[in-house]
Amino acid sequence: MKTENILLCAPTCTLKELNNLFIELTEKNCNQHCKQCYIDFPMNKKIKDFIHIDKIKEALEQTQSAPLNCIYLTGAEPMTHPDFNSILRLCLKRTNVCICTNGSFINEKKARFLKKVENESKYSILFQLPMNHFNELKNDEVRSRGSFRQVIHAIKNLNKYDFYIILCITNYYKEPKKQMLTEFLKVLENTGIHMEQDNIKINEFWQKSNTQEDLQEIKGSLDCENSRILTSKGIYTCPFLANDYRGRMGSDFSNYSKRIPLETNFCMTCIKNKEQMFAINKNLFKD
Repeated sequence: MKTENILLCAPTCTLKELNNLFIELTEKNCNQHCKQCYIDFPMNKKIKDFIHIDKIKEALEQTQSAPLNCIYLTGAEPMTHPDFNSILRLCLKRTNVCICTNGSFINEKKARFLKKVENESKYSILFQLPMNHFNELKNDEVRSRGSFRQVIHAIKNLNKYDFYIILCITNYYKEPKKQMLTEFLKVLENTGIHMEQDNIKINEFWQKSNTQEDLQEIKGSLDCENSRILTSKGIYTCPFLANDYRGRMGSDFSNYSKRIPLETNFCMTCIKNKEQMFAINKNLFKD
């Protein structure tokens, strides 16, 4: 009865148009297991659960009429996929591509190769790189030892080839956003990296131990208004709800649901965030 009440009272979100297509290249294959991650990784076990490239080709064909602004390659860690380069080139034939990565695979040689791939296309490659705190020790306490410097190194390599980068901050320590923004810009400048405020995105932290919160009025933009995610198991609402039965929209894009009840703590996190947590501003893409 309690679950039924939540479903009856929950607000809903309807897909207006499909502008952002997320593709989960792997559900649980990652070289970092961060405390703040919403993915439940298995202990001491490496899983190879990569999506097949044919499933991606099928999705691109089925969404041919959709006004896509960007395809997001995500995971766990998308760059562990053995066919990553082929998938990237395939997606760049359709629209802009944002690579959501922890940055550990991006050295100078890889950045140079990715620029070559981008130059073969009329579309852009963008990057979303994660951090949790402007203090190196506090950041690495949440993520993994050395991850702070790893991201800084990746940014420097990508900057060398003029890629557009979004630094995606999960506010694990729940500090004032204005202070976080100021301190991050200062730290980046001290390491020789110049970024504008638009390059830094600070999101609410979703805590696994949270109980169901009271429903809130929606005052902002949600990813589920113009996004869906493709996984090896089907179509889901968003990366938060990938492979979660509560977010399942269908088996493929030939017939999938456009409406979702906002009934989970993930949904409450997005509502509190007041802006899209995963997608980036479409104005950043070149014509």
